[in-house]
This record gives sequence, C-alpha cells and structure tokens, in this order.
Amino acid sequence: MNTVRRITRKIKVGSTFIGGDAPILVQTMAATKTRDVDATVATIQKLAAHGAGMIRIAVDAPIDAEALVEIRKRVDANLSVDLQENFRMAEKVAPYVDKIRYNPGHLHRLEPELSWEKKVQYLVDVARNNDCALRIGVNSGSLDPEKLRQYHEKLASLDADPALKDDEAKFFDPPIRSALEHVDFVESIGFDRFCVSIKDSDPDTVLLLNRRFAALRPLVPLHLGVTEAGAPPRGILKTRSALEPLLSEGIGETLRVSLTVRADQKEQEIEAGKLILSNVANGIVAKPNDYKQTALNIVSCPGCSRTQGAKFVDLALEIEKATQFAKDYPFTIAVMGCRVNGPGETDDADIGLWCGGDKVNLKNGGAPVGAFAYDVVVEKAVELLKEKIRLSQLK
Repeated sequence: MNTVRRITRKIKVGSTFIGGDAPILVQTMAATKTRDVDATVATIQKLAAHGAGMIRIAVDAPIDAEALVEIRKRVDANLSVDLQENFRMAEKVAPYVDKIRYNPGHLHRLEPELSWEKKVQYLVDVARNNDCALRIGVNSGSLDPEKLRQYHEKLASLDADPALKDDEAKFFDPPIRSALEHVDFVESIGFDRFCVSIKDSDPDTVLLLNRRFAALRPLVPLHLGVTEAGAPPRGILKTRSALEPLLSEGIGETLRVSLTVRADQKEQEIEAGKLILSNVANGIVAKPNDYKQTALNIVSCPGCSRTQGAKFVDLALEIEKATQFAKDYPFTIAVMGCRVNGPGETDDADIGLWCGGDKVNLKNGGAPVGAFAYDVVVEKAVELLKEKIRLSQLK
C-alpha cells in the first residue's frame, strides 16, 4: 500500500525525531513503580530491546523524581515522563528525560489561582532550558471542566431546538477545543518542539477527533492511541480499528497500543504497534466497526506505576470473564487503575470500577455504590449488570 504521509514539522526527542520524514515511532509505558529503580531499569532495557522508540514513565511524587536520577544514569533509551496533576514536578524531572507530557485537563487542579497560560509558560520554559520536547496530551476521560460545562450547555440548547441538531453541532468538541487552545498558546510564545495526542476509549471518536485536528493543524505531529483499550485481543482490535485507518490516510507520527497487561508483559504493546504498522504497509486496514465483536463494551486502562499492579490487571481480566454472559447487551463497563482517568471514565460508563490500594470504587451509571474489597467487587458488579439487563428487558 503506497500511503502518502502528510509532512508535519520535525522535532527532536532524545536520540530520535518525530514527524517530517522520520519513521513512525512506537511508544510504550513502563508499569513498574518508578521508585523501584532496579525493576524500572530492567523494564526500560527490555522494552528498548523489543523496539520501543520512546518509553514513558510516571512520576507521582518526589521519591519518583529522585529515582529518575539513577534510572537515567543506567539507561540510554528515550524517556518521556507523565506529570499528571503536578505540573511543578517538571523542573525536577526535565534534566533526566527527553519529553514531558502534560494534560490540559489536569492543570486546574494544582494552584487554581494561577492561570493555565502561566502554568504552560512555566512548562515551556522548563522544556527549553533542559533540551526537552513536550506532548500536549488531551484525554476525553480527564477534560477541562469548563469546556465540558460549555459543551453540555450547548447540548441543552440543541435539545430545546431540534432543528439545530446537525452532525457538526453534535460533534464532541471539548478535546479539539482544548488541543487547539494549547497549541495556539504554545506557538504564540515561540515554542514548536511539541506533539499532540487526542485520545478516547472509543475508536470511532479517536478517528473523528484526529482527522479533525490533522485538518486544522497539519504541521503539528500527532501521537495516536486508543486510551484504555483493554486486554488482548479486544484491546488490539480496538486500537487497530482506529489507528490503521488514520495511518493509511497519512495521519500519525507516533503511536501506542494501550493494553491491560501485567508490568512484565508490556512488550505486547510494542508487538501490537509493529503489527499495525506492518498491516498498513501491506494494505491491511481494519474497518472502524471491526472491534465491535460483542455489544458489551469493556474499557480498561493499561496500568502504570500508579495502579495496584497485578491486582488491577487481575481484576480487569476477572471482569472480562465474569461478564461474558452479557456479551449481547449494549452496556459499557469501565475498569480503571487509579485516580487519574478513573473518575472520568467510570462516570461515563454503565458500570464503573476504579481501583485504590485495598478497595475498588464501584459506580452505577456514574453514581457511587460503595468501596469494596478486590475479592468481592466482581460479584457486586455482576449483580449490577444483571439488574440492568432485567430492567432493559422490561422496556
């Protein structure tokens, strides 16, 4: 297949490049506790050996940032760091990584009295001073609350006047608006060493959002992925159904397949990424609806150093197995590993589970049910699902 790639700006990230004429880069993320230096170093070395062009790690606390100093001494892979809510951590980690990812939807949480523009200016200054690239990472599970509020107001006005309900009016625009706002600001202060990701757990939405952004900002490199794709093989097929069409259209400069697997199995993400690139090169492109093998939709995150390790992965796999009886019912179950995207994704699901240390927070249509031990929460979730099926049959 002779895919014509769009030509974006080319940015340097560590020992490699993103965009322009650079090869499409496959990325993954270490799921070991970053503060466990030996385990994290071993994981990074293993993933790099499998062909990861970029390896992302999470830094949640000063102890993780301190561990990063030693990790950087022992590995020469290209490292990206995930800041999540704590944008101030950038200064501590920037000397030891090649790229910093920040989420516009998280900036309001720390120092709310400071404008998001000043926070991004700070991040750009840190990146400039430390020879780092940035990723503006927009995620539908953790969007700017103000943009969500405006979007719901728009939907309410459309409900009042059905004549206005065309496809453009109904388009889920908060992720696009957030990405454009940040791109415009970062470029206005003279920084162009960045890429953008716009992710969702629904492959169809990923297709729409990335096509739209690529048309509006054709020079900006895009990192592609379906967030919380789930366990293999479902998670691979979900990701294929979004990424293969985009790549075949020339859209996408880096990619990640976010699979719910154990920390020592993360190479599966790299192999799945290579499969996608090989498929597109050979003219094999999954159709957008190919992932809908069952009406039941399981959303689960890939896990990282913030999750409860094997406990979370085992829970996600148990839920997948225990709910197969409902495969023909169009419900969504979200199993999330931590506080970061857990609340947002589980709010939007029919049944949501997001994990803490000893308890799992269970939700029914976004409403809290309670916090349950790992060994009983599957039974509770199945009870909720059976009740939803019963009620649906009464309609």
